[in-house]
Amino acid sequence: MHCPTLFDALHYWAGAQRKAQREYETHLLAIRQARETALRVFAQVARTVVDEQIPAGLVREAVFEAIPREQVEQALQAYYALSDTRLDSPLAFLLRRYAHLKQFSARLLRQVSFASAFAGDRFAEALALVVDLQTGTRRRLPADAPTDFITPSWHGFVHPQQAPERLPYELCVLATLRERLRSGDVFVPGSRKYADLESYLIPAAQWPGLRGEVLRQLGLPEDPRQRLHARLAELEALLPQVTNLLAEGGEVRLEDGELVLTALQAEELPASLQALDEQIRARMPVVELTDILVEVDGWTGFSELLRESSAGAVDDPESVYAALLAAACNIPLSDMARSTGLPYQTVWWATHQFLHEQPLRAATTRVVNQQHRQWLAQHWGGGGLSSSDGQRFPVSGAVRNAKALPRYFGYGRGVTFYTHTADHYAQYGSKVIPATERDATYVLDEVLGNETDVVIVEHATDTHGYTDLVFGLFDLLGLQYSPRLRDIGDQKLCRIRGRELAYPGLHFTGHVQPGYIEARLDDLLRVAGSFKLGYVTASLFISKLQAYPRQHNLTYVLQQYGRLIKTNFILRYLLSQPLRRKIHTQLNKGERLHALRVFLWFGGDGLIRRKQEEAQQEVVGALNLVTNLVVLWNTVYLQQVVQTLRAEGVEVRDEDLARLSPARYEHINRLGKYTFPSQVEVEPNGLRSLRKPSEAAPMGA
Repeated sequence: MHCPTLFDALHYWAGAQRKAQREYETHLLAIRQARETALRVFAQVARTVVDEQIPAGLVREAVFEAIPREQVEQALQAYYALSDTRLDSPLAFLLRRYAHLKQFSARLLRQVSFASAFAGDRFAEALALVVDLQTGTRRRLPADAPTDFITPSWHGFVHPQQAPERLPYELCVLATLRERLRSGDVFVPGSRKYADLESYLIPAAQWPGLRGEVLRQLGLPEDPRQRLHARLAELEALLPQVTNLLAEGGEVRLEDGELVLTALQAEELPASLQALDEQIRARMPVVELTDILVEVDGWTGFSELLRESSAGAVDDPESVYAALLAAACNIPLSDMARSTGLPYQTVWWATHQFLHEQPLRAATTRVVNQQHRQWLAQHWGGGGLSSSDGQRFPVSGAVRNAKALPRYFGYGRGVTFYTHTADHYAQYGSKVIPATERDATYVLDEVLGNETDVVIVEHATDTHGYTDLVFGLFDLLGLQYSPRLRDIGDQKLCRIRGRELAYPGLHFTGHVQPGYIEARLDDLLRVAGSFKLGYVTASLFISKLQAYPRQHNLTYVLQQYGRLIKTNFILRYLLSQPLRRKIHTQLNKGERLHALRVFLWFGGDGLIRRKQEEAQQEVVGALNLVTNLVVLWNTVYLQQVVQTLRAEGVEVRDEDLARLSPARYEHINRLGKYTFPSQVEVEPNGLRSLRKPSEAAPMGA
């Protein structure tokens, strides 16, 4: 069994657990309702029994006269159900699915070889025992079966009496297997997704030879301890500055011992900028979305990169445009075929031939590089600062990686398109991720995987995009991490253990041990080097560390270092309003581009219907490419407007140019043109002729 099949099995197991949880919640609701009914019945019975007016010999008759016998029996059954502890856990309902689970678990355990990276709780012995039980090699669970790995939530279920029971024991081992595969405590030799944590890093034997190159690429001195000492010195220098700032009692102050940071005030738009925007609105050409694709292709030749991925030569790019627009705008292929007049088979073929992740990424890179070279784009930023944020999109049907998130999807499910935006509005990367996972896990992937001419040195996210791990990793990689902090008053800052320093009246409740970090600094550099040289994606490694049932040593030292970097950043964040405004401005650029992407994503009721993650990634790649095409087209024509105005003697201030945005779309027609002929060709019966079956295109494809 290959790892994709293993993934399917683990996904099926997670689904079974969710269903068991829902059945358990339904059971609890039924029990609660039965309890209320039973209490009312028993109360009536009690009132009848204690009624002195009823003779003793007639009590039974009086009870059944007041309450039908059937209701009393139902109340008694409800009491017995309340006393049944076998159903007091979701695990009892999972046990009901044992037969279904065994359909895949027995084959899985027979065909996949597992290895353990942790041997402290005899789980490897338990797994070998369950393999024998599920494959028929053994029929009975021995009384001395290993149980050290069983958590308290499973213990009472597996041990209802003294000895463990076979079926609950097997389910417990399977659940633990899933958890440890996710964390790396159990791995599959030869797998990439389910590998040993150590195997993701630069091999230990090769590390000494690669260490110098890694230090060079990360911009670190030959003695990387100098970086640690510099960060510690920075903290010492910032502490008295923040103390003085708090004493001034301005926009950053303490009230009743709590930190208060006054929100940034919206900057008023100068009259000159408003006048410039009115001129732009009046002069920007009204354009068809299809024309933007054709025109920008003439500037960049992006469609050549898509067509190069096909085995067959394609001279006419029209089918490429149709396939790209259908994917980016979520338009069914049958609708696109009818709108373009192309045969359905042509649009389907182009979609499957040209729209793959790598060609889409290459085409996006070419368009982003063209945006990077525009003189107006340099007024918005040199490309060194970027940001990332997610957009939630609902799905239709059973989509494996879709998650429930009622705030965004109601009773449905959805995924997140996580997109990275440079400060000149070019979007250099986008990725599909589960809607319930923290953005912080994926924030580094596109920054490190960036293949454009844009050199990212600083990256911003919103509050949910950061963790201590991410702060530490960014710094080790030679990058500045600058998140917007909404809950800054609750942040735990760190003291330097072993140094007597005066700390401001903030939450300095954590500690950093410089000696501990210094002793393990080489391990941190090996992790950063593995990211930089492409041995492993940051998201995969971070997710492994976060899934560990026990805190991994690497996690602990990364968090220690990250807390130091986070503390320094928070202190600088408090000291510098320009820093806070720069982050705020950059994140607003991403929000404007989100609005443009929503404008483009108008087809298919806004629902993603692609079931496989690979197909979803192709959709997000197409949307990212078309977004960049619109941004580049807008930038070029904004430049033309500005040059025309200046040629006419109109003053256009550079300060106003810096506040323009190419994420505009009011001048773009995304729906095509409708024609209303004065006459319609019909048959003698006054109706159109019917199509032949061979002419019919698939409906709703």
